[in-house]
Amino acid sequence: MSLVRVRVIPRARSEGITEEGEELVVRVREPPEGGRANRRVVELIARHYGVPKSKVEIVRGHRSREKLVKVED
Repeated sequence: MSLVRVRVIPRARSEGITEEGEELVVRVREPPEGGRANRRVVELIARHYGVPKSKVEIVRGHRSREKLVKVED
């Protein structure tokens, strides 16, 4: 299991993940409404680490752009 600091950029033109130091920057097209951006963040992080979505959980920052995400191996 690892905890990852994530900064989310919603409503981005293109989606993707970049690493900046010890933090992941996740760009998603979804707006931050109704949890849509959070769901997309979980999908992209799961794909990035090669794990199922069920192994990725937002621990802190559900309503913030700065998040702490748990990824289980």
